[in-house]
Amino acid sequence: MEYVVNLIKEIFNLLTSFGATGMFIIAILDSSLLSIPEVNDILVVGQCIKYPSAVLYYPLIAATGSVIGCLILFHIARRGGRVLLHRRFSSKNVEKVEAFYARYGVFALIVPALMPPPTPFKIFVASAGALQYPRARFIAAVLFGRFARYFSEGILAVLYGEIVLQYMREHPHIIGAIVLGAFIIGFLLYKLLVKLALKRAPVSSFGDRPFAKMAKDENC
Repeated sequence: MEYVVNLIKEIFNLLTSFGATGMFIIAILDSSLLSIPEVNDILVVGQCIKYPSAVLYYPLIAATGSVIGCLILFHIARRGGRVLLHRRFSSKNVEKVEAFYARYGVFALIVPALMPPPTPFKIFVASAGALQYPRARFIAAVLFGRFARYFSEGILAVLYGEIVLQYMREHPHIIGAIVLGAFIIGFLLYKLLVKLALKRAPVSSFGDRPFAKMAKDENC
């Protein structure tokens, strides 16, 4: 058993040396059947410290790999249904997640995708599959949540350097709260801008002119 653990460690050490390719593979493995908490967060932060100009690139690579890994778990749970879900997770936790989906919809995926370990996420992914959640919406939610998380960490890394790595290890929930807070502020600003835009838009700008033209043609 110890040999297997050491072998896995060696494989991951090898993958981390491959830069973006290794990050992509680790993200797939971590989000599907294996569990490698914090590795991708640390890799994203480390690469963004080395290459600040790639602060969009590395988070996108990690987020894309995570989406692919989540899709694997999503489809396994989709085939296995709720029977597989209750076999893999406790019934109490499954019921909580199902209630969360019923109440919050897509945010039941976005919020846990935003949060760093040790926040549970696979139960939300598996539940989405078992509950036949729309695949396109699932992909969009996970991609948005994961990219927002990794990009926020990348920005912090560019601004504050290696201290972010230490802070992530010691205070992961604070980093998660910062990311979640930024998302909530951004979402509220978006809703406010949409509301203001709708108030300023003329009511008759879309539909009245064609009907007016039709009435004029009929009178000719």
